[in-house]
Amino acid sequence: MPENTNKYVTAVGRRKTASARVKLTPAAKTSVTVNGIDAKEYFNTAERESVTTDAFRVDEWKQNYEVQARVTGGGKSAQAVAVRHAISRALTEAEEGSRPALKAAGFLKRDPRAVERKKPGLRKARKAPQWSKR
Repeated sequence: MPENTNKYVTAVGRRKTASARVKLTPAAKTSVTVNGIDAKEYFNTAERESVTTDAFRVDEWKQNYEVQARVTGGGKSAQAVAVRHAISRALTEAEEGSRPALKAAGFLKRDPRAVERKKPGLRKARKAPQWSKR
């Protein structure tokens, strides 16, 4: 991909029912904005905020990026992982040679775990009503 500072890269990341659309733009300093709010304010905890920027700490990138994320669905933790997934996908397009490091860290794999559906005749997905002989 030719180097052009005016271009941006988009990607989608998912986790459980959370979905994140990310726009990665080259910038002077790395910053993450989620739904128009700074990531530190949006995710409230340092752990969730650090999950969103994990992809930037995996390897030394050639430049800094401004991240604008639009997140829907799920809870805050799932949203944070969805943003990380989207940023990782966008970085593979923006930075050549970044894929092996991100793949080794496990950031390019979509976490397939989700809530199991409730089955008929059961109280929850697997919990059955109490059995009585008589």
